[in-house]
Amino acid sequence: MTYTPANTRYNTMIYRNCGASGLKLPVISLGLWHNFGGDTPHDLKRAMCQTAFDAGITHFDLANNYGPPPGSAEEAFGEILRTDFADHRDELIISSKAGYKMWDGPYGEMGSRKYLISSCDASLKRMGLDYVDIFYSHRFDPNTPLEETMGALDHIVRSGRALYVGISSYNSVKTREAAAILRDLGTPCLIHQPSYNMFNRWVEEDGLKDTLNDLGIGSIAFTPLAQGMLTNKYLNGIPEGSRATQGKSLLDGFITPQAIEAIRGLNDIAENRGQTLAQMALAWALRDGGITTALIGASKPSQITDCVGVVGNMDFTAEELSAIETLARDEDINLWARSSGSDNGPER
Repeated sequence: MTYTPANTRYNTMIYRNCGASGLKLPVISLGLWHNFGGDTPHDLKRAMCQTAFDAGITHFDLANNYGPPPGSAEEAFGEILRTDFADHRDELIISSKAGYKMWDGPYGEMGSRKYLISSCDASLKRMGLDYVDIFYSHRFDPNTPLEETMGALDHIVRSGRALYVGISSYNSVKTREAAAILRDLGTPCLIHQPSYNMFNRWVEEDGLKDTLNDLGIGSIAFTPLAQGMLTNKYLNGIPEGSRATQGKSLLDGFITPQAIEAIRGLNDIAENRGQTLAQMALAWALRDGGITTALIGASKPSQITDCVGVVGNMDFTAEELSAIETLARDEDINLWARSSGSDNGPER
């Protein structure tokens, strides 16, 4: 069936400038990390992308290894671009990344010039694109000079493969170093993609939010819902079939009795605000303008619709923020801590 986007798609979504740039991003972006590989029916993937675009979500975030199998999410999105969004490319922000393992051998991961440029070319081919809007270094590589990694990003822009570049999970110190190199090369760092949510506060403790503000770099927080923990899914424990039971990135050890108690308390606050817990968690991540956009994942269209509802109430009273602080503590769930500055982290 032919897809026709909703005429009302720009009526309610809020768009923010990405750092000091002129590029505006929707406050909610859609990530294709999970549920866009070969284990999800293609019609469901199409439905989720259509629902997102109809709601004003113009930014779709991918990476070379998203699947499973690796690369299949980009292939699926490329098909959706052809069937549904072919006439709307100029309305879309499409991003991809490279840094985690994509193929065997010494050139299939991390931050070398060879890997980043080869991976970008492969991503463009899978999606059938001439360029992506944003291309990221997906993680810091302690074994490659930062000048080489940033030089590859600069080349990717100058060769027309991407319009902008970004970095993901770099700590504050490495972010300043990377941004300085890119600035000297003449290709400024547009955006940083860190993990951030009520239970994962590392960007505050590390000073990264302040660093990005100082440097005029935008930000897109991934896992703003703590991989589903900050939704109504775990109010009564771990349900069968949830991500926590799938042996993927949400480890079952994260759903502790303490975490469930906090989730229930936060849900009460959200209900008093007239929101779902997911909506409040997104509003919290986006509070004070320190985060440009929150990157959600979804397994069905209704979850996207629920998340977009955050635009109806993004303000907090001092009392609400204080109540949240008594419940939402760092739960040591940052899987990407080691990939931020000096060591290797898990695959994402």
